[in-house]
Amino acid sequence: MGPVDPLALTVAVEAGAVTEAVHEHCKPYGLTWPVDFASKGSSTVGGNIATNAGGVRVIRYGLTRNWVLGLTVVLMDGTILRMNGSLEKNNTGIDLRQVFIGSEGILGVITETVLKLTTLPRDREVFLFGLSDLGSVFELFEAARKSGMVVNAFECFSQDCLEQVLALRNLSAPFASPCAQYVLLEVERAEGSTVQERLEHWLTGLMESGLVKDAVLAQSEKEAANLWAMREGISESLAHLGLLHKHDISLPIHRLKEFIEVWTRDIDLNYPGLKPYIFGHIGDGNLHVNLMKPESMSVPEFKALCKKADEGMFAWIRKFEGSVSAEHGIGMLKRHLLAYSRSEDEIRLMRQMKQVFDPKGLLNPGKVLPE
Repeated sequence: MGPVDPLALTVAVEAGAVTEAVHEHCKPYGLTWPVDFASKGSSTVGGNIATNAGGVRVIRYGLTRNWVLGLTVVLMDGTILRMNGSLEKNNTGIDLRQVFIGSEGILGVITETVLKLTTLPRDREVFLFGLSDLGSVFELFEAARKSGMVVNAFECFSQDCLEQVLALRNLSAPFASPCAQYVLLEVERAEGSTVQERLEHWLTGLMESGLVKDAVLAQSEKEAANLWAMREGISESLAHLGLLHKHDISLPIHRLKEFIEVWTRDIDLNYPGLKPYIFGHIGDGNLHVNLMKPESMSVPEFKALCKKADEGMFAWIRKFEGSVSAEHGIGMLKRHLLAYSRSEDEIRLMRQMKQVFDPKGLLNPGKVLPE
């Protein structure tokens, strides 16, 4: 990694730099590259850029592409493209840098980058709210956005999801009585007695209105980490429980509630043996939808049912103008689903771009584009 520039707020790194190492490299300067997720200890900057990675704080900082200034890419014919350098502004035609961000390596190999940095966030306040139903989740989201607080993350998960995390990680239940839905809210800690009073008034109003059944505020970093573990441990816990069929999707935020309702209703009515688990980043419209295989069901039967159930789910995603892949990319497994989120004209242009940059189809062959 190159030196941090505290004036320009940039750092140059090679594609193999680990995300967490970049964070540690910038931290002494009071700066950070605000791309952050559970896999930060193993994910690389080049991989993050190639997939335009998101994470849990997209609601505040946006996607990876927002934090990439310069990019060096090697094409299949050996051409080296050095694009944009450290420029904040560069209005000189098509920004080829953006073509490679999120392209999953099918156009060129990312080797170096100049990252845009920002100041480290202030200390955080981490809340866990217990709610009676799905509608309350979205009412709380609206209330949080109107509160004037700087929201870092707004995560939602069900009681079914929480039960699996508590069992696997030997954590205590957050409240005396279970709730149908939970929201983990992280906000930047505000300074000043007036601001603190406003926050307390907001919380009191939530409780008095009946919108929130129960709530807890972390009193230390350890408690904050334990609350986050209830959300970040869901994927691992479900995988430990049994065989999962899972998708990473996104929808316009105003369609999330309707989608969750129609999808879970479809599973309950037409696939009673399959148990749905759903959680996600409500703040940016990203949901993780999962179906668990019953112990009594064979793997081939389970896969056949899931394939059939997917047809209905993807039809709703197309109707709601959503995406079949929010942050995990297309790769090989979702090539046949691309048409649910991209038009024929878009796919045709993608093929033409692939032909221009990699006419022999040697870069990451078989990925992204349907055959």
